[in-house]
Amino acid sequence: MRTFNRPSDYLDAAREMADSGRPALARLLAEEAAERTPDPQDKARILADFPGHSLRQEG
Repeated sequence: MRTFNRPSDYLDAAREMADSGRPALARLLAEEAAERTPDPQDKARILADFPGHSLRQEG
């Protein structure tokens, strides 16, 4: 069973989704990883690796 406790967990899952042809899910996972990453440069790098507009729907 996979756990999501660290940004790297989300990034690993994002890469898997991108590799399996699921770019929207990959972007959502990357956004979550970026949100949980304290360093602004790392956040920017993560989002640059998974380009696109935010798909989050915050309510």
